[in-house]
Amino acid sequence: MDWLSIIPPIVAIIIVFWKKEVISALLFALVCSEILLLVSDPQQSMWLAPIMMLDRIVDVAGSEGNTRILLFSVLVGALLALIRDSGGVTATVQRIMDLGIAKTRQQVGGLTMFTGVIVFVESNLSVLSAGILSRGLFDKFKMSRARLAYIIDSTSAPICILILLNGWGAFVLGLISQYSLDESAVSILWGSVWFNFYALFTLVIVAYTIITDKVHGPMQVEEGLALTNSPEATIPDESIITSNDTQPIKSKSRFMLLPLITLVVSMLGFMLLTGNGDLTQGSGSRSVLYATTLATLLAYILVVTHRRFTHREALNISFKGMGELLPLVTIVLLSISLGASLKVLGTGLFVAGIVGEYLPVALVVPMLFLAGGIMSFTTGTSWGTFAILIPIGIPLVQTLGLPPSLVVAAILSGGIFGDHCSPISDTTAVSSIAAGCDILTHVKTQLPYALVAGGISVIAFTLASFVTMA
Repeated sequence: MDWLSIIPPIVAIIIVFWKKEVISALLFALVCSEILLLVSDPQQSMWLAPIMMLDRIVDVAGSEGNTRILLFSVLVGALLALIRDSGGVTATVQRIMDLGIAKTRQQVGGLTMFTGVIVFVESNLSVLSAGILSRGLFDKFKMSRARLAYIIDSTSAPICILILLNGWGAFVLGLISQYSLDESAVSILWGSVWFNFYALFTLVIVAYTIITDKVHGPMQVEEGLALTNSPEATIPDESIITSNDTQPIKSKSRFMLLPLITLVVSMLGFMLLTGNGDLTQGSGSRSVLYATTLATLLAYILVVTHRRFTHREALNISFKGMGELLPLVTIVLLSISLGASLKVLGTGLFVAGIVGEYLPVALVVPMLFLAGGIMSFTTGTSWGTFAILIPIGIPLVQTLGLPPSLVVAAILSGGIFGDHCSPISDTTAVSSIAAGCDILTHVKTQLPYALVAGGISVIAFTLASFVTMA
């Protein structure tokens, strides 16, 4: 297929920016990918593409790991609805304010980033925990949900790829361990942390926006809208709940804090359980699903036993919350399906080929970073990018004598960079879910920051290549 394999992601990106709608873009791209696969087989008719698309979606949904991700995304809707309608969010915001933890916009941003940092076990859990905790605080201080989505998205993946005591580290370690090198795979992986320029620069930029309370580009527009159209001015105080006898009852922060603490603590426990005592070997998809289910069940028990809602009311609220997230869950499903189709089509391998055999040795590392960024952007998956590029990069280490930690860092940085920019990434959709932000607004406002960090990273990888190979 060669260059034809990049047509589907290009179609998706064009439609996204033209129609400002993601679901139709993903559907068209998926059909396009399936058409190309059928054209390559003379025994098949291209008119079967819609049927093949449906089969692809079914196959993807039938995967245990993908099913867990989809169930997790749906359950998040129920959890958010229960803690929101119970008044737990507003009560928690008021409690944090009373404790003096978040008296300023800088402290609110810092608390959000800190939450994302300490929950480094799994990226989805990181954005979910920080998003749930900070939604009400951002509304209170008239800060945009787009800014919240940017902070949690740009904290979670970089932290997970820097603090490698998680599933990310285990996955990459397994890829590197397949090769015989002078250094151990563990040594190479830990050495990559100091060269992971995109992750480091991204965290610095996030910290800058928090400390200075300054935003730029499209984010500035969203901040202006938040100041004039703050939810705080239109939404009644959720911390006051009316009981069945119409007497107002003050809500409690426990309706939010207990499920959130349960979510984080049980996630760690399930990672240890599924990894047989080894945190790095635990199943992220299993653990996040089990933890979310447990937290949602606790939220339900709390609102029913404290008579905030009846059993039927709690169920209705839960299903309403699930329904609110159905469009984003659809995006997650279609993103995964498109990624699976593009893998068969060979898009990732073609993009990886831009590295080439005739590049100057000192430019191989920055080109690996750019290849990773393009691949992740067009396929919507950073993990898939790692799986394709590491088997290409490590042999270059062996044949050209490149520093292995620098090569691995460039690949990891590129995967995160493209994922942050991509409107067809499932991570982008999950971050939007956690922040309660429109997905295209999130992409548009995060893109300038990601491009700045990416541009600086290209320069840094180039300089590092010349220095380490001098």
